[in-house]
Amino acid sequence: MSQVRLETRWTPVQEGAASLYELTLTNDGSAAISGFRLCISGPARIDPAASIEGGTLVARLSNHAELAPPEGFVLAPGESWTVAVRGPVALRHWNDGARAAYLALADGSALPVAVSPTVAGGEDTPPKAGTQRYPVPVAAPVDIAVIPWPAKIAVSGGRGAPAGLAPEGESPAAKEAIAAFAELTAALFPAEGIFRPVTEGGAAVRLELAGEMRPEAYRIGFAGTAVSIEAATRTGFLYGLITLGQILRGARQNPETFIFPTEGEIEDAPTHGWRGAMLDVARQFYSTGEVGRFLRLMAWNKLNRFHWHLADDEAWRIEIEAFPQLTAIGAWRGHGLQLPSLLGSGMERQGGYYSKAAIRDIVRLAEGLGITVVPEIDVPGHCYAMLAALPELRDPGETGTYVSVQGFPNNCLNPAHEKTYEAVEKVFDEVIALFPSRIVHVGADEVPLGAWSGSPLALEKLREIGGEELAADHAKRLNVLTNGHGADEIDGSGAAALQAIFLKRIQAFLASRGCVTGGWQEAAHGDVIDKDRVYLVGWRTVEVSAALAGRGYDMVVAPGQAYYLDMAQSEEWSEPGAGWAGWSSLEKTYEFEATAGWSEAQLEHLLGVQACIWSEPMADHAVFDRLVFPRLSAVAEAGWTEPGRKSFERFAALCGLMPNLYGFWSV
Repeated sequence: MSQVRLETRWTPVQEGAASLYELTLTNDGSAAISGFRLCISGPARIDPAASIEGGTLVARLSNHAELAPPEGFVLAPGESWTVAVRGPVALRHWNDGARAAYLALADGSALPVAVSPTVAGGEDTPPKAGTQRYPVPVAAPVDIAVIPWPAKIAVSGGRGAPAGLAPEGESPAAKEAIAAFAELTAALFPAEGIFRPVTEGGAAVRLELAGEMRPEAYRIGFAGTAVSIEAATRTGFLYGLITLGQILRGARQNPETFIFPTEGEIEDAPTHGWRGAMLDVARQFYSTGEVGRFLRLMAWNKLNRFHWHLADDEAWRIEIEAFPQLTAIGAWRGHGLQLPSLLGSGMERQGGYYSKAAIRDIVRLAEGLGITVVPEIDVPGHCYAMLAALPELRDPGETGTYVSVQGFPNNCLNPAHEKTYEAVEKVFDEVIALFPSRIVHVGADEVPLGAWSGSPLALEKLREIGGEELAADHAKRLNVLTNGHGADEIDGSGAAALQAIFLKRIQAFLASRGCVTGGWQEAAHGDVIDKDRVYLVGWRTVEVSAALAGRGYDMVVAPGQAYYLDMAQSEEWSEPGAGWAGWSSLEKTYEFEATAGWSEAQLEHLLGVQACIWSEPMADHAVFDRLVFPRLSAVAEAGWTEPGRKSFERFAALCGLMPNLYGFWSV
């Protein structure tokens, strides 16, 4: 148990007074402590321009900050030291403040510090965590429990829920789907016996091939005790079995509300081909077991694209044999390491990465569940961890500093440095070999306006492609603080011009390997990439996504204000999550129409929708469960169900039956 504790308090901007973030360190031990620095990490970042009383900000990297007391200060047993930070620090929710802390001592060692959740002045509601429960009503608006809601339902009758399901079929597609369903239900609901043979009371389900159906479509027929599923593919059969499994669980757990039909038919197919979920494993690391369960939850929601965000400023998570230092350095954070504690990681070495064997296992599991895995290696921005591991990729003549919106200095791969391409191509060759989807997402987001403004190589390249005036204007951005109100808009800048030549070359390389290139919407800067081999993920607004579709880009819509599941579910301090894109309740996420106002021509370039799980605020599992579930199911229904068949009343009555990742539920 730590003998030192940290309590933090937040007072927002009030009339005539700046915001106040107070950090109080108390020595509960028996020995005095001196010559230390207080190291904290959490989503909120202490701005270097803030006014600090009672101490000094001696070091900062993004959300890692080191605060020193006055020279000669001694923290005696039973006494406290308070640092007051006034000014531009944005805390919106209880988990925004320091989530981890330790003392860095003069001899190089460290002392753990116990941390309490940040308290807001005048706020006495306990912090919320765990998935919010939506109880099943006795009188639900529908008779069966299925999410996402099918295209056509005409069922009636009802019998006692069978003990389980005993599917059978002769075709290879049917047999593979049956095996996948058996594994899926055993993993998600190990004690429920959803899959069981007839000899143990399982209800027979006949799987029959129907070649005329769409790849993910299925048809379920009920006739007395007989149940059949028709489909043309393994995935179609699996989705039919998942629907039956959900109907069974609803009727078993809530027999007064839901039926297991004896007559009728369900005919179903998705509205969108791309129904995605992105998991950020760079900011927080998730083991292969956690990723595997997440994939199973995706399948239970009929989501079919797993966007795996494997690299960012905070970490590198994929084994690359050509550059073992990427994981040796970039996968770990902690005291004394090149990457310090960030986003709630503490003094101990913390992190991890996925070996190639682990990735193959994950890809194999996903394929069996009808899920395509799309890896993301975010370039040229968001590369602080990569550059920490491979400093030779920097321009040796570069001077000065530019800073990203997340507070990372000089974090972008240099488009004018030939070593950049040599390294990136080696990395992508190894990535491509692991992912049979042949879709590689390259990020391309949030390059700072001042990126490479102190690089002689970059400025020379700008002179070559845009003339002396463009280079001179860009050089003026060196050491100029940007990103004051969110990520920079870089259209027309030297940074955009340099990123464009980088992306054009990288996309051509990936195309030569037979790959489609994915990118965030910023990859469209300059319109230099081949639109026939590209798709973009629109994350800012529906209007921007629509405009890009109108310019001929295939689009996946993932608006931050509704489909970013790291955003808090209300403005209340007691809710966890981020707040830069606003907030989104379950109903707001469910009702959001990502393509409202799109023209027919724009809709021709719509691939589908995607939930994005950025993990900055998810330092503990109960927060993950609260933020992601059941909003993930709401996005799944937006991807599957036609807008005219959606109903929040129905969804709210059913979503309480859907599982979450860790098993944390709100009180």
